Amino acid sequence: MGGGTPRVVVVTRPSDYEELLVRHGTREQARFFLTQRGQALEEVESRHQQLSSILTRVSQAVPMRWRRTRVPRAELSRFVWEPDDIVVAVGQDGLVANAAKSLDGQRVIGVNPDPARVAGVLMRHSIEAFERVLHRTVEGHATIEARTMVAAELDDGQRLLALNELFVGQRTHQSARYRIATAQHAERHSSSGLIVTTGTGASGWARSIARERATPLALPTPTDRALAFFVREAWPSPATGTSITEGTLADDAQLSIISEMNEGGVVFGDGLEDDRLTFGWGLRARIGVARETLRLVVAA
Repeated sequence: MGGGTPRVVVVTRPSDYEELLVRHGTREQARFFLTQRGQALEEVESRHQQLSSILTRVSQAVPMRWRRTRVPRAELSRFVWEPDDIVVAVGQDGLVANAAKSLDGQRVIGVNPDPARVAGVLMRHSIEAFERVLHRTVEGHATIEARTMVAAELDDGQRLLALNELFVGQRTHQSARYRIATAQHAERHSSSGLIVTTGTGASGWARSIARERATPLALPTPTDRALAFFVREAWPSPATGTSITEGTLADDAQLSIISEMNEGGVVFGDGLEDDRLTFGWGLRARIGVARETLRLVVAA
């Protein structure tokens, strides 16, 4: 940490109530929309008020002499970060994943605003503990976990990071067609796409796939410099194979994918389909362990 005044960057996303107001214009129109579907506006408002209260308490915990700012999720890619920023994500676990792809070594504190609804896999800290965690982090005494990320690099210069997993395939329900290659083998595929997961993502989508196919493949832990990949529903035919459907990638290994999709081919990360790379015919994606890591504050 440098000797300057600390800067705390609070990362948020709109509450369900705020999104309802954007969509329907007024509170009463939002109420009408929910009532017609057997839902109550008061429950959504209550969660919004709880989040607002937590954000106020986060702000109050930051010393007046420190610098501070707030960044909505939609503006993360345009925000100008400083190397020593302390990033405070307040919301669901996915908000940390959203922030991670725009960071470069900044420390991240996840604050869980609603333990009854948020799992807290990445949002490790309660609002009651936040002030102490913040000060310990600035002082350099917090425990930091370096979580591995995954990167896809296309040969046209596009690059995408993800904390949980990358998906490669078709935007629609059409079959994804591509050539896949590991260090040992290569073949053509027609499948429902494939995912490449980190240890953080191994508790989500990848775990569901692994459980369904009862694979003996050992999934990485969040701090392992390794990845795992799963091809979804590979189709055997005279032109396409099924011998490469899962595997692991060590720190220096890469998976090579060459698109054979005329249109609709994409690469996206962490479930954000709007934040994607266009993966058209002939483009090659090289996927492996990213040089960047998420520096997550796990204890103080």
